[in-house]
Amino acid sequence: VDVCVVIGANDVVNPDARENEGSPIYGMPVIEVDRAKTVFVLKRSMASGFAGIDNPLFLKENTRMLFGDAKESISTLVSEFKS
Repeated sequence: VDVCVVIGANDVVNPDARENEGSPIYGMPVIEVDRAKTVFVLKRSMASGFAGIDNPLFLKENTRMLFGDAKESISTLVSEFKS
């Protein structure tokens, strides 16, 4: 996958669920978005999800964080690709 866009998700895209045996979500099925060449994550903040843990996806080299209102952010992102 070349590009993946994540809107507002946290725990369900956390690679620790498959990589970190010490994580409280280890073994939980997740969407493996971190395997994409580029990941755009649209969130309001870096706040943790329901599990209350950090998400290393947000710090990976292939991840770009876009903070703010998701509707505005996705509109901006789409317009950038159109130009």
